[in-house]
Amino acid sequence: MTKKISLFLLFILLVSNLISCQKEITRVSKPIDKNAVVDSTITAFQKTLLEQQIDSVFKKYKFNGSIAVFKDSLQLYRKENGFSDFKTKTKIDSTTIFAIGSVSKQFTAALVLLQMEQGKLNVADKASKYLKEFQIKEYENIMIHQLLNHTSGLNTFGGKLMFKSGSDFFYSNDGFNALGKIVETVSGKSYDDNVQELFKKAGMKNSSTGNIFEGHNFASAYLGNANNFQVVPNMPKRLGSKDIGTPAGGILSTIDDLHLWNNALYGGKILKPETLKQLTSKSAERHHAILGKMGYGYGIMMNTGKPECYFHSGYVKGSPSLNIYYPQSKTSVIILSNIADEEKGKSSTFRPHVEVKKITDNLENTILQLKSKH
Repeated sequence: MTKKISLFLLFILLVSNLISCQKEITRVSKPIDKNAVVDSTITAFQKTLLEQQIDSVFKKYKFNGSIAVFKDSLQLYRKENGFSDFKTKTKIDSTTIFAIGSVSKQFTAALVLLQMEQGKLNVADKASKYLKEFQIKEYENIMIHQLLNHTSGLNTFGGKLMFKSGSDFFYSNDGFNALGKIVETVSGKSYDDNVQELFKKAGMKNSSTGNIFEGHNFASAYLGNANNFQVVPNMPKRLGSKDIGTPAGGILSTIDDLHLWNNALYGGKILKPETLKQLTSKSAERHHAILGKMGYGYGIMMNTGKPECYFHSGYVKGSPSLNIYYPQSKTSVIILSNIADEEKGKSSTFRPHVEVKKITDNLENTILQLKSKH
């Protein structure tokens, strides 16, 4: 990786020198746009490097799924491999719909904040103001803000708090399912209806929830590997069950729809600037078992160092996913799959995702360094 980047830096230097020489040679011809030449050279380098590096991840892990990288509207990399249905040998393609697990949480967070923009709630409100289930001594002081950033102390609903609300971090699916109920209460509409409106606002035409999905391109989820697999039953309907819950992990989507979502959300088409800042501001810290130390906003994780990066992983049985966005370059990296060998553990399942994020983190840092010099 370092050698490739060093060679590229040399290449950029040569291009810059060539441009300078060209300007000295002639003053008659139209001036060369140095920035445009450098940008196109960087883009070519990105495409080449991503192809080499991510293709190697596909090969190394025999990755069954889809990975794409977009810089704003420009596709830098895309590859689909394997099957959406192992029994019928149906191949994964650009229209394949995956369960995205906890990537769903950013949609729920956005819905809560949209209700706040309409004056129907405030994130500083106590959840007990909207839900009878929270009107008990154990839960009465939990704020919506604390549910959004997993600092409520809630684990499984009905159980004792893990700690005093606001004093620590504990990841809670039940907390996000409670947020979904709050959205339903203040809007007077079902979560499914609310999120469908959000999809429409972002231009997402192929996304749904497990509850209402009626399409034919869903990637069945499997446990095991390509040679020894077991289908996860009752998918995608099981995503709406109490064990998972639609607001916490029940959304279905595609590579292209998540790309549209990233551009719409971070491009200011969903939330007002000050509201988006609330969603993306670090208000808690998470120590992820696989991805390490990170900041946490509202349904969004973030790098603690460089590059600036918003992301969230997702996992429901057989469906590991990762959605990444680099705001400085407006770059989306989306990784979706539909098989996981749980016997080897989640760390093994997410190795391809972690490797791709390392590749794109390093690339982002390099590109930003180059941009700062030109």
